[in-house]
Amino acid sequence: MARIKYYYDTETCKFERVKVKPTEVMANMLGFFSVVMIMGVAILLAFNFYFDTPREAKLKKENRELKTHYTHLTQNLGEVKGVLGVLQSRDDNIYRKIYEAEPLQSAVKVAISENVDRYRYIMEKGIGNKKLIRDFHHKIDLIKEEACEQNQSFNLLFNYAHENLDMLHAIPAIRPIPDPDLNTLASGFGMRINPFHKGRTMHEGIDFAAPRGTPVFATGKGIVKNIKKSKVQAGYGNYIDIDHGFGYMTKYAHMGKILVREGQQVARGDIIGHVGSSGGSTAPHVHYEVIKDGKKIDPIRFILLGLDDESYEKLLNQAQQENQSLD
Repeated sequence: MARIKYYYDTETCKFERVKVKPTEVMANMLGFFSVVMIMGVAILLAFNFYFDTPREAKLKKENRELKTHYTHLTQNLGEVKGVLGVLQSRDDNIYRKIYEAEPLQSAVKVAISENVDRYRYIMEKGIGNKKLIRDFHHKIDLIKEEACEQNQSFNLLFNYAHENLDMLHAIPAIRPIPDPDLNTLASGFGMRINPFHKGRTMHEGIDFAAPRGTPVFATGKGIVKNIKKSKVQAGYGNYIDIDHGFGYMTKYAHMGKILVREGQQVARGDIIGHVGSSGGSTAPHVHYEVIKDGKKIDPIRFILLGLDDESYEKLLNQAQQENQSLD
């Protein structure tokens, strides 16, 4: 029931009923609806700001999942790229140097840059974040090209190795003592702390620590060139030199018992003696050197057989630590 309004008329001294004009009613109604609409819009905006519609919530969830997948894929691509980098490094700096082959010239960047139109179909599609998708495809294409190139390189090396089986058998390519857990490498090649005068000196081999009596292996096929036995507490002590041919020599120093004779032919893996601590040695170990064309080089570059990439990386990290040598 509508409320009736009255006013006091001073002329008649009576209460008269208030008469509302239609225009005033319309103005009041318009004002009321305007306020209601403004409040409704404000409430709707506030609701949309703090709460998602079911479709928006679904799309945001999909975007989060896509970002997570993209991050994982990017990490995986980085890992694959790292593996390819290790393979390329071993190819250029180890395998090809061993076989005295020239490093393979990379054509990947040239091939990619000459094929810029391969991503045009992405740019012509009505999809968001085109740069992100294009860059990701670009990374995948680079890895595919590099993998194909590396495969061709290894095929060439395989053919080269097959044609040079004698050299393949002669190269010193294993560790000189049993080391299944990769924990015997005590000191690597390069500048190291001398255990006697504590100064930094050039360490021209690798020290493998092991108990006395541990077997020492020939690391490649060859002929025992020199045998030296010494009771002096200095120098190499008891040592063996093996000539592998093709310019390669190996030395096994600070040994205990020697089981071969000069002129004897040995194969890779043959036991040539036992670990000792003769000569200038602070603990039982074998000091192992690789000499190529009269120059002493880092033996870690040749310890390849019986190791996967992860194991080789671990051995390489151990050899690079600048610590104290055992001789």
